[in-house]
Amino acid sequence: MEAIIMLILMFAIFYFLLIRPQQKRQKQVREMHDNLQKGDKVVTIGGLHGTIDALDENTIIVLVNDNRKLTFDRSAVREVVNED
Repeated sequence: MEAIIMLILMFAIFYFLLIRPQQKRQKQVREMHDNLQKGDKVVTIGGLHGTIDALDENTIIVLVNDNRKLTFDRSAVREVVNED
């Protein structure tokens, strides 16, 4: 009986320390990708800084220095850095 209780306790600790925080982070990232808008200043996972010029369901076009436009998947955006 003690072994079962210890196993359940270990699973509960594992869930609250590892699984749940990761799920919350994934939800925040998904919401950020869904809420991207034209004009947002973003940083990609590769470290490129730019402004969203256009976007559709799966891709974004990022305007960088000298009016260069680069196309990325939405999932390539690491963070939005708008200075509000």
